Amino acid sequence: MNIEPKVSLLNSLVFFQGNDMQRQITVNLGNLVLSLSDAMDLADSSLIQHQQRTAFVVWEMGKAVGFSAERLEKIFIAALLHDIGAFSLEEKISLRNFEVKSVENHCIRGEILLSNIPWLKDSSKIIRFHHRQWQHWDKSIEDPLVFESQLLSLADYLEREIDRDHYILHQHEEIISKITSLSGTLFHPGIIDLFLKVSKREEFWLDLVSPRLYALLLNEGPFRKVEIDFSDLSLISELFRNIIDFRSRFTSTHSSGVAASASMISKAFGLTETEIGLMEVAGNLHDIGKLAIPNSILDKPDKLTKKEMAVIKSHTYYTYYVINTIKGLQQIAEWAAYHHEKLDGSGYPFHCSAGELSTGARIMMVADIFTALTEGRPYRKGMSKNGVVEILKGLSDRRLLDSKIVNLLFDNYEEIFSYVTEKQAAAKHFYQNQFYFLHNQS
Repeated sequence: MNIEPKVSLLNSLVFFQGNDMQRQITVNLGNLVLSLSDAMDLADSSLIQHQQRTAFVVWEMGKAVGFSAERLEKIFIAALLHDIGAFSLEEKISLRNFEVKSVENHCIRGEILLSNIPWLKDSSKIIRFHHRQWQHWDKSIEDPLVFESQLLSLADYLEREIDRDHYILHQHEEIISKITSLSGTLFHPGIIDLFLKVSKREEFWLDLVSPRLYALLLNEGPFRKVEIDFSDLSLISELFRNIIDFRSRFTSTHSSGVAASASMISKAFGLTETEIGLMEVAGNLHDIGKLAIPNSILDKPDKLTKKEMAVIKSHTYYTYYVINTIKGLQQIAEWAAYHHEKLDGSGYPFHCSAGELSTGARIMMVADIFTALTEGRPYRKGMSKNGVVEILKGLSDRRLLDSKIVNLLFDNYEEIFSYVTEKQAAAKHFYQNQFYFLHNQS
């Protein structure tokens, strides 16, 4: 079976400098964070744009109070990712509907996740306290953390008060009145005054619910010109890998395993260090579309019904949709999203044929199946080597998977399995020490 030359892997992601063929990859920070924020709000119509709308409100209030560019960016990022610690669709819906029993847990999880990325630590503190009411603070509103947390708290509350089934200018006065009544209790009077200043314009409300909000924030937002390099992209992909996997203790190491096996197979295939790193990023993000799938389906120990399977089949579509909106990551979008395709076109959801599946996609297809077979599930233990080889060989013999890549895995099985096990153990340790208790307390 033919595999196209490896030099085509990077396409537009790579440009060459001189004879050393050095590769430099940069991604717009605003584009990246907006798209990943978007991924977390895709799961239900009541959630779409929740974090982007919240970010718009804090951006408007931050500009009105005269925040510096650095401070505005910090709170803007915090708003875009403020519900990053809400791991399940069910929890997110409960939060938006003011029904969740405890708001603390998702705030703590969010802080833990973001604090592992150096340039997001300051934003993580705001997320930690974005549900703390003014009456429960024992510090002055002049404290930057108090002020910023209050801004985010009001913005989040405001967005959750919006009835999405009614025209915004038929309800905005009632929302203003309700928020004003919370002065001195949930919100500091000065924060209320700032909100009243920015919300008196109909333009504010129309922008807030506009379907073009993503474009507005991308093109006009506070970090529209900031570019991050590959190392920061890798950190962000690990952050979202954890969000994806930690939704369930049963899948808490899956994406780390896929990323590890994809990188090792890529190495065995002879790809460059840069290409291997990008394959690892794709592995980290390959299941980001599962953020749109209810936990009741993801955690189901029994065989899925036909209707449930139809829902599951959407997750790779959403993976492609989200990553493909990030300029420069279009090739990664394919590698990540095509992991349930088959060479004969029988896979899902795109039904790609062999000629449409690049080397990166073919590697990811094998890596995903290998990882799923070797890791344990509530209803079964991870398969032995003989069982894995039998299944992968069967898929290869039927021309569903690329035989050359499957054989590469077989030839390097022990080394790949050992590396994947090591990476999954590290992910499991992080999950169990930082999130397992909080997860069970949701």
